Amino acid sequence: MNKVKVGFGRIFWPSLIAALIVSILGSLIFILFVAGFIGGLSADEEFLVKENSVLHLKLDGSIRERSSKKFNPTTFSFDSKLGVADIITALELAEKDDDISGVFVEIDGLNCGYSSAREIREAMEHFKESGKFIVSYNSGELITQKEYYLSSAADKVYGFPSSNLELTGLGSELTFFKGTLDKLELDMLVIRGRNNDFKSAVEPYFLEKMSDSSRLQMDLILRSIWTTISDDISATRKLKKGELDKIARDMLVKRSSDAVAYKLMDAVKYRDEVLKEIAEKTGVEEITDINLLSFEKYMRKRVYQEQVLIQNENPNVAVILAEGGISVSGDEMTSSDICHLLREARANKSVKTVVLRINSPGGSALASDEIWREVQLTNKAKKVIVSMGDVAASGGYYIASPASTIFAEPSTITGSIGVFGVIPYTGDLMQNKLGLTFDRVYTHNPAFSTNRRLTDNEVSIIQEEVDAIYDEFLSRVAEGRGMSKDKVDQIARGRVWSGTDAKRIGLVDQIGGLTDAIEYAAKGADIDMDELKVVYYPLKKEDKWAKIMENLDDDDEKSIEQTETKIPEELVKHYMELKKIEQLMGVQMRLPFVFTLQ
Repeated sequence: MNKVKVGFGRIFWPSLIAALIVSILGSLIFILFVAGFIGGLSADEEFLVKENSVLHLKLDGSIRERSSKKFNPTTFSFDSKLGVADIITALELAEKDDDISGVFVEIDGLNCGYSSAREIREAMEHFKESGKFIVSYNSGELITQKEYYLSSAADKVYGFPSSNLELTGLGSELTFFKGTLDKLELDMLVIRGRNNDFKSAVEPYFLEKMSDSSRLQMDLILRSIWTTISDDISATRKLKKGELDKIARDMLVKRSSDAVAYKLMDAVKYRDEVLKEIAEKTGVEEITDINLLSFEKYMRKRVYQEQVLIQNENPNVAVILAEGGISVSGDEMTSSDICHLLREARANKSVKTVVLRINSPGGSALASDEIWREVQLTNKAKKVIVSMGDVAASGGYYIASPASTIFAEPSTITGSIGVFGVIPYTGDLMQNKLGLTFDRVYTHNPAFSTNRRLTDNEVSIIQEEVDAIYDEFLSRVAEGRGMSKDKVDQIARGRVWSGTDAKRIGLVDQIGGLTDAIEYAAKGADIDMDELKVVYYPLKKEDKWAKIMENLDDDDEKSIEQTETKIPEELVKHYMELKKIEQLMGVQMRLPFVFTLQ
């Protein structure tokens, strides 16, 4: 039998061509499928809400100023963050929606500031005035004080039978790392603006405990915020004055059942029992008959639809959402983005007034100054009203100062009018720990390096620059607030205030949230409330790929039982802080500490 040899080329090339043809045909079919799918989605499909629906608001993660929903390929799920403004707007729309009977608020793992929680509480209380119900359910192993605070605004407040409840007042712990730096032989040169003894962000570098100034401001802030929390809870739960103080001081509430005993909750219930009550409220017999609709989906559909209509119908109030650390470029609040949005709102002829929503601990002095200039220019063209969120401090307050009116929540962290710089010296660490030494050649002055100590003259130059920026900060605030520079200097010094105290000393004009600021802005621009058309910047745009994935994800309430894999919130928080540190450059106008209260 003769063996026939087949050449490599006769096998390889036909196989390659066949594989390419199959691949191309497969890609074309996939593209046509996706295009058809997108085309179907792009049709003006009406978002229908079933009669007698109940919105299911799950508060189990971060709440920001802007909502976002991004697909995470590592977990093949969505990373969702709800925005305060969108939550408030959705509750307002639901209040007028005849197909919505009530709201079921389920809380487990809430992550936001007390000011954000208070604004959501107020929106919930306003929703209740329509006669519709709100039932809140605290279902976590540990119900934090903040979670309870928000949930306490509901008609009925329930907790899981074996949940622990944290109700012990407020406290804060600061970490000092001077001892660690000493062991590493790492020196930190700290330069603060003159009289900036309250600018405590840099104290951990050279102290082992809080200074008297830092302790004083922290104590006053905690007491002020607690007063707000206590008053709000007492009002909604009908407690006598001072009763909540006694409960917190003596730690009388440790479990959900204790909360019921002290009238902080209405009952302890399992989830099916809560759903059974909702079924009764909506007049259906079985839990499975409840028209439970994802609040997030309702919010995205309804708020998007409303914003598209307003964008095309001459909006008269523009709200610009500015959140995060301030930098020229980066992942959070950038001067390039915010300046562009301010110019866009200023150029929009139908917009009569602008509300700038600020939630920021500050950041780059240069970037803050760029935004300050655009706020000033916008305020000359049409009044700018500032609404402060959880925090508007240092650079965050700097950009607010040229506005015509400033609103803050009672628990807003604000002020911190001060400047600092930190320069490390790593020479001893490098030589004594690693054996590295350095030498230099230069024409006039040696280049700045962390591996050599600065001369007295160099330190003096930097101090002068920091003082000059602080002096400019004082001038900006004095000009915007109608105060003398000396008066501002007395209340500045890097000191942090609560919103309540900030109003008392003149840094804030009004106590209230975003809704209050919008109404005030409308009245100031002679806009009838029936004609109010609020447009939010950045403008809401449809993301068709996100829409495809959202339809595949389908977050409607099959989620009576639902689990989700997430990266632990604490790890995400530390990762984001490290990213912020990497982006720090130049002199900073920044809050003295990362302020988180449970």
